Amino acid sequence: MNEKKTRILYVENGIGYGGAIICLRHLVRNLDKTKYEPLVVTSRTGQEYEGIANESAWQHIPDRRIDVVSMRERLFKTRWISYVPGLRFVLNQMLSRIDDIVNYYPFYRGLLKCAKNFEPDIIHLNNEPLCNRAGIFVGKKLGIPIVQHVRGPQKGSRMMHWVYKKPDYFVSVSHWVAHEIEKLDVSSDKISVIYDGLELDKLNMNADGKVFRNAYDISDDEFAVGLVGLLIPWKGQRIFLDAAKQLKSTIPGLKMLIVGGTPDECHDYEKELKERVNKENLSDTVIFTGHASDMPHVYNGLDIVVSASVTPEPLGTVVIESMTLARPLVAPAHGGAAEMADHEINALLFEAGSAQALANAILQFYNNPNLRLQYGAAAREKALQTFSVDLHVQRVTKVYEQILNN
Repeated sequence: MNEKKTRILYVENGIGYGGAIICLRHLVRNLDKTKYEPLVVTSRTGQEYEGIANESAWQHIPDRRIDVVSMRERLFKTRWISYVPGLRFVLNQMLSRIDDIVNYYPFYRGLLKCAKNFEPDIIHLNNEPLCNRAGIFVGKKLGIPIVQHVRGPQKGSRMMHWVYKKPDYFVSVSHWVAHEIEKLDVSSDKISVIYDGLELDKLNMNADGKVFRNAYDISDDEFAVGLVGLLIPWKGQRIFLDAAKQLKSTIPGLKMLIVGGTPDECHDYEKELKERVNKENLSDTVIFTGHASDMPHVYNGLDIVVSASVTPEPLGTVVIESMTLARPLVAPAHGGAAEMADHEINALLFEAGSAQALANAILQFYNNPNLRLQYGAAAREKALQTFSVDLHVQRVTKVYEQILNN
């Protein structure tokens, strides 16, 4: 008689195709399918998301029929709102109710129907609790245990404290994030720190970086520095441009590449960055590649990989991947990057938010090719020991077993 499989309903409603969904795909792909039956629900669709259907049952339930976030940003940029006392508050409340009616409630109903049909043993929410409140309410309504993955710091608002009381268990991507969760009155015995896991053995160490360089006309004697990540203000593209401005006359043949797609609500930010490049005569130095799917070719085509998040990042996929591929890494000295990488052992860490410190670190690597090789080799050794997908799956499924056996 076949043993009944444990059904896990995964809910992913991030703002775009980035590290969170990539790590979820690695988890789902490597689950023991003789024991677990996964269903992945995503609020977004597109070629990358649709590829999940090759690894697991997958369903798309939209949660953004109207882009209220962009509407709010555009509206609040207008000066006249500040001239009328209380108008900003009133408009914000109106937009919030529109968001509830048009986006949140339909997503909640769709997810509730999905959960009733699938009958999961556990609901695993892949993003933060507040944006995942629909998944939390579905779990509570149906009496299904909730595992809440937390991938970043949370503000200590009343709403945040309230929503953090709802999940049954938390998976934190770093010790730094775990400490942030505890500040919201969550007991440490309800939190497991589990580093994200990637299929490190499938990252092609020998991927030809020239494929990537040729695509953007970067010659062998030019020096390519790449900031990898979605175009979101806190990812640090602004200080990356500041550093480019400082270094363009210092490093011959410098190319500063901004690698990553743009979420729907950040197109104004992308426009701002590109206008600045033109205005400050950086067009010969800075290259925007957009979304890149074949990351080993990208990393191997870069002389230096940069993570420049101005607010602490919980656990950057770019850091894990670049370390695994033995690439010279420059990262901010806070958050998950400082937990994963060791300054002057396998990476160069710089003062977060400082364009001057970032430029200095890039210049240090540029002036010392042997240092780049030394730190790259040490980074790969640490990554292989720490971020394997097998270890990740083992620890996550142990959480599932612990919850179901209680």
